[in-house]
Amino acid sequence: MGLFDSVLGAVGGQLAGQLGGMLGGGNNNGTAALIGVVMNLLNQPGSEGLGGLLQKFQQGGLGEVAASWVSSGQNLPISADQLQGVLGSDLVGQIAGQLGIEPGAAAGQLAQWLPQVVDTLTPDGQAPSAGTDLGALLPQVLGSLMSRG
Repeated sequence: MGLFDSVLGAVGGQLAGQLGGMLGGGNNNGTAALIGVVMNLLNQPGSEGLGGLLQKFQQGGLGEVAASWVSSGQNLPISADQLQGVLGSDLVGQIAGQLGIEPGAAAGQLAQWLPQVVDTLTPDGQAPSAGTDLGALLPQVLGSLMSRG
């Protein structure tokens, strides 16, 4: 059972739907699910967490973009194509499969929400320390994103 499944089980499907509804947008539950999938990917055993994700962006030539998400300044945008180039089509396809959407749509949604999730996880301009349970931060992330909407 994945982290998002555990979180949904803990808070109940109704609350997850309410959180999705408060996020706004056309597919509210889809947005909450996307954020949950992102948090799950960052928190999987064996993953390199947020630091590993930021390193992928650095290696993909988009380190400055990802660094803007961590810093306290304005988040630089990223396109769906850029994001797919950094993450790889396999990972984007995996995310799309978990969400039940096409990979292009998943990349577009990730391009919209990933900068905001990273920004929320790094309020002081620092990535959470290694070993931090990012799943425990899911309510904080959702709450912060709801207040921005």
